[in-house]
Amino acid sequence: MSNASSPTPSEDWIEVAMLNRYTFCPRLFYLMYVEGRWEENAYTVEGKAIHSRVDRIDQLLPELASDEASAPSEIGDDDPPPEIARSVSLAADDLGLMGKLDLVSADPEGGEAVPVETKRGRVPNVPLRAYDPERVQLMAQGLLLRRHGYHCDHGFVYYAGSRTRVRVEFDTELETLTLATLAAVRVARSITVIPPPLEDSPKCWGCSLCSICLPDETLELKQSAHHSDEDTGPDPRRLYPARDRATPFYVQEQGAKVGKSGERLEVKKLGEKIGESRIIETSQLVLFGNIQVSAQALHLLMEKGIPVIHMSTGAWFHGISHGTGVENAYNRAAQYAAAADPAFRIRLIAPLLYAKGVNQRALILRNGSGEIRERCTRDLAGHLQGLSADIQKSRVHDTIPTEAAIQYLRGWEGHAAALYFSAFSSMLKTGELATFDFSLRNRRPPKDPVNALLSFAYALLTKECLVALWSEGLDPWWGFYHSPRHGRPALALDFMEPFRPILADSAVLTAINTGMVKPQHFLVNQNGCAMQPAGRKAILRAWEQRLDQLTTHPEFNYRCSWRTMLRIQARLLVRFLRGDISRLPWPIVR
Repeated sequence: MSNASSPTPSEDWIEVAMLNRYTFCPRLFYLMYVEGRWEENAYTVEGKAIHSRVDRIDQLLPELASDEASAPSEIGDDDPPPEIARSVSLAADDLGLMGKLDLVSADPEGGEAVPVETKRGRVPNVPLRAYDPERVQLMAQGLLLRRHGYHCDHGFVYYAGSRTRVRVEFDTELETLTLATLAAVRVARSITVIPPPLEDSPKCWGCSLCSICLPDETLELKQSAHHSDEDTGPDPRRLYPARDRATPFYVQEQGAKVGKSGERLEVKKLGEKIGESRIIETSQLVLFGNIQVSAQALHLLMEKGIPVIHMSTGAWFHGISHGTGVENAYNRAAQYAAAADPAFRIRLIAPLLYAKGVNQRALILRNGSGEIRERCTRDLAGHLQGLSADIQKSRVHDTIPTEAAIQYLRGWEGHAAALYFSAFSSMLKTGELATFDFSLRNRRPPKDPVNALLSFAYALLTKECLVALWSEGLDPWWGFYHSPRHGRPALALDFMEPFRPILADSAVLTAINTGMVKPQHFLVNQNGCAMQPAGRKAILRAWEQRLDQLTTHPEFNYRCSWRTMLRIQARLLVRFLRGDISRLPWPIVR
């Protein structure tokens, strides 16, 4: 018999809560307990608040009065009331099962115990008045109590929304189901293939991991490796908010220090507070140049899973500070295996570059003018047709690509970029303002304000892509198209290619054409062009406005922000690498 003290978990122990999650959805179980994923939503926060009373103080299970007390007895009028113990940790060695019971009503004299599990929400309208996940979880608690010598033939689920207790009988059928679930969970913890999502299930509504699971999106992309314009069913449901509540917190005041006060970041300089941001509203802390972060603030950010991005004043990426994050060896193993497979690299790279070319042409069609616009879009259309034909030929004949094919794609992309930037000036609405003339893309350092803005926007996009990939447990430094090099986030550079024109270039055009950036925001001489702090603030504002803008997802036809789309794309990339989906569409605007 195990004692009632808090058990020391090992890899073989199964937690009672795991049985609930597995019964509810095997894919949810896999994401939580194999991949270590978790996100809060309003329902999980409410559930924690409801559990706060029972979780406040850990208590011990009352000891039985004698060995004979395990037999049930009739409770008379003069018998003492049952003892109530809250937040009781138990374990059973023979089952390999452990768990923390919300509440136990125990009668040490009579040897009886009744577990009570607290749940948010109302009593469900089902015949047994409790769903299987709750019944299995409660039965597992009953098994633990039995292993500790108590007689336990029923339990209660307390639904806080209804303020009602529902009795659950521990019959043979429920015990058999619970033991079978325990065995299934032990097997499920060792598999490396993610279970399929539930199909059009109401369980997905309200699930805190729906934005990670992407059930409807996954099912749509599982149908075929070939894109079809035919309507194969209803559009995927958007099961998560269209916009993120949390956004990056940028700090560029040189000599400032970032500290914390409670659940809030505070920026001070010379003892005076110059800015602040609530932790709950912060997705990243981005530092430009000479800015310090206190150890207390850094620890809080790591605890909350919020990365700290270190950049130079000119937006050169220096590094990232973060907590443990998603340490998913399976994702990285799949990434490295795919990067070593030339055929898989072509399957990934060719559609990615095609999407970039289509988006470049779309941006010119939307914003360009004159003969330059007409010539460039016509040439790009012909260029895109050539690559499209090559992609389709590779699909039909299943040709085995070589490194020469990748070099061909690099040449194709270089020519498309040359055509695109030859028409970039036609999208600038600056009138006689010569400061923002553009003739050629240049960098390291940029020679003019337009190139300075483009370089800064590309640095911001690289940062966003790097964080999105890192958040999914991928290695941002090992790519498929850009060659891996020390200090070069090759996968982030791959990932950002289709988003360059529609995010970075679009933000630059908005900043220039609306007058958000002005000539006095730049210092220019024969050695290059430097952006002043006011100019960085202006382009950051344009950049954040663009990422927060709602758009219709071209594949799934629901509305979401561009920042949300970046996160979705990173998660779809993982699913593609792991074989969970058959094709990986890249966002294309029309």
